[in-house]
Parts: sequence; structure tokens; C-alpha cells
Amino acid sequence: MILAADSWTLVQRRLLQLKHQPGQLVAMLAFPAIMIVLFGFVFGSAISVPGGGNYREYLMPGLFVMTSMFSLSSSMVEVATDQGRGVMDRFRSMPTSRAAVLLGQTGSDAVTGLLGLAVMLVCGYACGWRAHDGLGPALAAVGVLVVFRSAMAWIGTCFGLLVRDEQVADQLAPLSMPFSMLSNAFVPTGGMPGWLRVVCDWNPISAAVAACRSLFGNPGVPGPGAAWPLAHPVTATLLWSALLLAIFVPLAVRRFAGAGR
Repeated sequence: MILAADSWTLVQRRLLQLKHQPGQLVAMLAFPAIMIVLFGFVFGSAISVPGGGNYREYLMPGLFVMTSMFSLSSSMVEVATDQGRGVMDRFRSMPTSRAAVLLGQTGSDAVTGLLGLAVMLVCGYACGWRAHDGLGPALAAVGVLVVFRSAMAWIGTCFGLLVRDEQVADQLAPLSMPFSMLSNAFVPTGGMPGWLRVVCDWNPISAAVAACRSLFGNPGVPGPGAAWPLAHPVTATLLWSALLLAIFVPLAVRRFAGAGR
């Protein structure tokens, strides 16, 4: 109970920061619309969907996962900023659980992530995207995105504790973009060289994108002979997320606790 109460207090701290920084909130909500226009209308005219279909419907699950992936860089920058300003040292001196501080960071990211996802769902719907398989599978897709985003947030939190410098974190943040591009988020992997296709097919992002396409009923679902993560995308995404959480949650908590010694 104490852990939950402390974590919720720290979630509220982050949300209050957004309240007093409206520009950051506006940028976060405007980003989905910009991505849809850029990739869906500018690049989409030159890309064909395997088996036919609307490219924007093929694209939207990739954008959902891509914005979840950006949780890694945003969490890294936020934690590194708190480290550099001495906020984390202040938290270590308080009678609160070490895990609660990090749960507050990742919990607030989940709340803002759901808000951003809601905006992107509305923008996608306005541009012609639809969830064709009903409410149940659509909610399951949202659940998969939340789990995947949580794993990315914990990775970013761990890296932020290691970096400890806001400027270095800002410079490292764009490096998450190539991982998003080396996937099936924007283009099919079938036309890629063999070695690159293997990398993309086994990228956790590709599994998450395939899971969303399958649950939303969008085009681009892999056919027979696909790599195992793409043939069983929901299971693969949950397994990848569980593995990443099992690695980075204890690493982040240990790093946070040990940095104050």
C-alpha cells in the first residue's frame, strides 16, 4: 500500500509539471497529427500495401507503436534531467521506496502515453483508418501498446540513470529512430535483403506492429511462412516486453539505489 501511495504521489508530480508546461503538452498532442500527414499523405503515395489496401490503414499500427517507442527517449531525457538537477538525490533522502520513484516516472509516462494514443486514434479515424474487428480486439491492441510502452519507459529510465546528464541524453535520444525504421512499421520487409529482413522480422517493434495490425484488422498481416514473431505477434510482443522488463526494472532500481552511496 505504501509503495502504491508513494508511486501515485510521484505520478501526480509529473502530471502537475505538464500542467505548468502547456507547450510541452501541446507538442505531445500535435505530434500524432504531424506524423499522420507526413507518412500517410506525403510518403504513402509512393508505397503499396502487400495484397492491396489503404496505406494509411497499414501505417497507423506502425505509428501507434512508434510513438510508444519514443517513450524510451522521453523517459531517458526526463530522468537524466532530474539527475542533473539533483531531484533524484532529494528523492533518495526521503523516506520513500526506491522503486516508487521509478514507478512514478514510468506510471506518469503511461498516463500521458494513453492521452497521446487517444489523440492519435482520433486523428487516424479522421484520416480513414478503422478498427475492423470490433471493440474487444481493439481494446486488446491498446493493452498490447500499453505493455510495450511500459517496457520502453523502463529502458529509458535505466539509461537516464546511467547518463545522468540532460545534454547527453538529448543527443542520444534520436538514436531510437533507427530502431523504429528497421521494422515493418512503414514498409513491408519482403523486399529487403535477406540479412536485413531477418533483423527487421525479429525486431520487437515489428512484432508489436504486426500484433496491432492483427487485432485492429488492418492490412499487412503476415502470411504463411513468416518469421515466428510475425506469425505469433501478440505472444511475441508480450514475451519481448516481459523479457525487457525483467532485465531493466531491477537494473534501474539497483542503479537508482546505488547512485546515492
